[in-house]
Amino acid sequence: MTIQINIAEAKAKLSELVARAEAGEEVIIARAGKPSVALRPVIAQPKAGKRRLGAWAHLGKLANPCLFLEPDPELEEAADGPIFPPE
Repeated sequence: MTIQINIAEAKAKLSELVARAEAGEEVIIARAGKPSVALRPVIAQPKAGKRRLGAWAHLGKLANPCLFLEPDPELEEAADGPIFPPE
């Protein structure tokens, strides 16, 4: 079903018109009796699949689990010295 409504009336009934558009009705807003815009629901993006626990388990354990805390030797070389102050 399609409904056409003027702007002045649409201002007063906006929440009702949005609900009707979400329910599947075609809502046309007119200016001076001429159709101007149409209300329609936004199509939701599909949700990503469920996350699978242990997806990276096939790679095995890290040899050094604190490796990401150590400074990068390439960055130290580019900086011409240590990045972090010596302990």
